[in-house]
Amino acid sequence: MNPEKVDLESLPYTEYIREILNPEEIFDKPEPLKGIRVLDIGTLIFGPMVATYLAEFGAEVIHVEMPGRGDTMRPLTPFADFYKNLAAGFEATNNSKYHITIDMRTPEGKDLIYRLAKRSDVIVENYRPGTVDRWGIGYRQLSKINPRLIYISMSGFGQWGPFTFRPSYDAVAQAVSGLIETTGFPDAIPLKAGAWIGDFYGALMGAFAVMVALYWRENTGEGQYIDHPQAENLMRNMDWTWIYIGLTGKNRERYGNRDVAIVPSDIVRAKDGYVAIAAFNEDEFRGLCEAMGRFDIFEKYTNIEERLKEENQAVIYKVLHEWAREKSVAELEELAEKFGFAAAKVMSAKDQYEDDHWRARKSVWIYEDPIWGELAEVAPVPKLSETPGRIKWTARPVGIDNEHVFIRLLGMSQEELEELYKKGVIGKWDENIPFACPPPDWDGKSGIFFP
Repeated sequence: MNPEKVDLESLPYTEYIREILNPEEIFDKPEPLKGIRVLDIGTLIFGPMVATYLAEFGAEVIHVEMPGRGDTMRPLTPFADFYKNLAAGFEATNNSKYHITIDMRTPEGKDLIYRLAKRSDVIVENYRPGTVDRWGIGYRQLSKINPRLIYISMSGFGQWGPFTFRPSYDAVAQAVSGLIETTGFPDAIPLKAGAWIGDFYGALMGAFAVMVALYWRENTGEGQYIDHPQAENLMRNMDWTWIYIGLTGKNRERYGNRDVAIVPSDIVRAKDGYVAIAAFNEDEFRGLCEAMGRFDIFEKYTNIEERLKEENQAVIYKVLHEWAREKSVAELEELAEKFGFAAAKVMSAKDQYEDDHWRARKSVWIYEDPIWGELAEVAPVPKLSETPGRIKWTARPVGIDNEHVFIRLLGMSQEELEELYKKGVIGKWDENIPFACPPPDWDGKSGIFFP
């Protein structure tokens, strides 16, 4: 439906919201960060993903890589499974960007960064603390060139402190933050979250910090520096853990899939899969007990405080798990809808990809990339009615946008570029490194932004 031909006020709530967020009209609406230029000089995930979140909402992002091999992230894909030379890990973290190459360690490379920084609003980096400063392209150097610059440094442990120079990866951040210590079953090995939550959630908060700094600059005209540590960010994610130890002196223990602050809330085994079930408030708990045919459990543990006691949790969860084992996943979801408690199948990526709900919301974003062909990704979130986020293209081959950026933005001549190519200051993909290259069937023209 076209909103111009529909009386929006007459629609039921969910239809009204669907119409003002109409996923078919995303590209007809403006981008909120259009006009903001981000220079992404980071590598791997933690830094570049900050820039990706901004790119999805309209920022012009220029991703700088080393000539030839490109970003360290380029070969990172599960089980060395490349799609037309494209790594799934790199694709997931670098959509909607321009890809150029600069050897930032050289004098000529440093000069190019200076020229780009002068014309940029934001710089994102995630090298070990002190590295870019040593190269002469840190905050104290570039802020002199552009006082309005917002410069965010992403690192494992922050730019100062006893842990500063330790290397960090997602698993290390999860370990130091306390997240791993609280994940898993009692008396078993602590478990890491399967996805790169430290990288993606950390980058999301990094993008939030950039937006806060942009708002400050809008009011004052002043840029600023942001120190954003991965482990510290995950510590902030640890809900009531720190309050609990402060009040009781006790560590938060591992309880498997149970939520000891919301009872019942657990993952149960059904006849044909697994289901998450939760029923915290009185109406939800009554509905669950009615579905189980155990109203005696509701009468005994109506009071939330009683349900939260550990000895009572054991009773409730025993009844819940025994009941669920006799039902199918579909039956549990149907009973939840009928009786008003929460239940959902533990979904795989394949489930999500095929699910009508995620397709209807365009959460499964299927699009035609000009270089790689049809691809599927997770759509940007959140959804905005007037200025929605979007994926314009996926990660691109090494250095493919050199001409577009250096000629269009910096006004360089083709002769100047050729000299930089000869010196190795800039470059394109190495034909001997497949994950740096375009797909084998690329026609050499599709997806080129600068003729």
